[in-house]
Amino acid sequence: MPLNGPLTAPLAPRAPLYEEVAERLRQRIFAKELEPGSWIDELKLCAELGISRTPMREALKVLASEGLVTMRVRRGAYVTEMSERDVREAYQLLSLLESDAAAVVARTATDPELAELRQLHHALEESLAAGEAGREHFFAANERFHLRIIEIDGNRWRMQIITDLRRVMKLNRHHSLFKQGRLQESLQEHRDMLDALLARDPERAARLVRCHFDNGLKATGRAAD
Repeated sequence: MPLNGPLTAPLAPRAPLYEEVAERLRQRIFAKELEPGSWIDELKLCAELGISRTPMREALKVLASEGLVTMRVRRGAYVTEMSERDVREAYQLLSLLESDAAAVVARTATDPELAELRQLHHALEESLAAGEAGREHFFAANERFHLRIIEIDGNRWRMQIITDLRRVMKLNRHHSLFKQGRLQESLQEHRDMLDALLARDPERAARLVRCHFDNGLKATGRAAD
């Protein structure tokens, strides 16, 4: 079917078509409409979106650069499937990068920035209090809280790496948080991290972030032996 409705706001500069296609595919991957390990039928998708193969191929190159798609010689494009090692290494890198960022933020954040983190955490509390209906909001609020810490840190290279890693981690989306009781544990870990940031205690903030990721990895059932 053709693209439904405008993909950009009226009068706003229009993004190149391949970027719009990449975003459509990205959301399908995150929603598991295109499942990890599955072959991407380019011709079928082109017909659905009403586009030629050129923007489709350019879009797939973008997704391949993000790690969401794997290109195989003479076999085409596949949605990336994360191995146990991939998951473990991604958690380890996020732990190192985000714990260091938290220490920087504890030392250097302004009072308004810390107040913003408190507000983001409040959204996390509210979403979990909403029960099953708030689960998706919890996942979104969780990511906003973590990414805001990275934004406040202000290291653009760190931000770029973490953004890419978090995109790829969505291929393994929420596995750790689906474990019984893990949502409540994660929320308490966020409370503790926020307390350390508000107390401007960089060592404790970094340690708690590392612990948060270690617990998340263990909850996936894929932790290292």
